[in-house]
Amino acid sequence: MTRRLATILAADAVGFSTRMEQDEEDTFDLLKASRQKIDAHIEAHGGRVFGSAGDSVIAEFASPVEAVRCALRIQATLTVDDLPFRIGIHLGDVLADADNLLGDGVNVAARLEQMAPPGGI
Repeated sequence: MTRRLATILAADAVGFSTRMEQDEEDTFDLLKASRQKIDAHIEAHGGRVFGSAGDSVIAEFASPVEAVRCALRIQATLTVDDLPFRIGIHLGDVLADADNLLGDGVNVAARLEQMAPPGGI
């Protein structure tokens, strides 16, 4: 494992579990459509998705500016027809293990995401 500096973007759908209980198929389709938009913005801003589980996505950026620009575009692009997402961004040390990143840099981004309002950064 190697240590390096990275900008981490953590995003999570708001109310996903509740919506899944009400209508699994529709909620899954909404998640899929939202993730296509999110993943496209991450790629367009030079980011790399390195983690996703269920309704969350975690991406790495070399530039904090590009991570913020990406987050702004994501939130501007998602409509009322999409699932609302919260986003957290943090620049910090991470441990790189093959294609995976771990450590405080990732953990802080995830905590910041939890503090954001729906549709916020």
